[in-house]
Amino acid sequence: MKLAVNEKEFSIEQLLGKGKGGYSYLVSDGEKEYVLKQIHHEPCDYYQFGNKIEAEVNDYKRLDSIGIPIPKMIDVDIKNERILKEYIEGETIYQLVLNDKMQAEYIEQAKAMCKLLYPANTNIDYFPTNFVVQDGIIYYIDFECNNYTEEWNFENWGIKYWSKTPEFMEYVHNYK
Repeated sequence: MKLAVNEKEFSIEQLLGKGKGGYSYLVSDGEKEYVLKQIHHEPCDYYQFGNKIEAEVNDYKRLDSIGIPIPKMIDVDIKNERILKEYIEGETIYQLVLNDKMQAEYIEQAKAMCKLLYPANTNIDYFPTNFVVQDGIIYYIDFECNNYTEEWNFENWGIKYWSKTPEFMEYVHNYK
């Protein structure tokens, strides 16, 4: 199967995951691999959306200006609600926790991100599926961000899912 971004076709290699706002696919143009995010409009009872494609672009610009390690946004197809971004190959923090390969340095890197985010009045989605480790560096592979609130910061919410806590194990049991 193929999907196009602004009329350039990409072959779907695999579904990487489904989030609140879209489906992410590993795609190829025959030479290089990318991530193609297809926005969806399925209901989400715990999150309110405006214009999703516009929010993705704005959030990308916001995170990039703050200096958060994220994949490069390569192209945006407004009409078809698709985003093409750099593919960061590696295991997610979720996979590392699940397979007992998590390292303390990754938590330290997340805290370093927070030192950039909080003064910029910004929270990201700290859930561990949103972070990939490549060559020892964690990348936030989602672009979602919101104005800072203490309730949803890393220390009060995100950290609960960065080790085999009861919250993490409940998620594993109920959703995977």
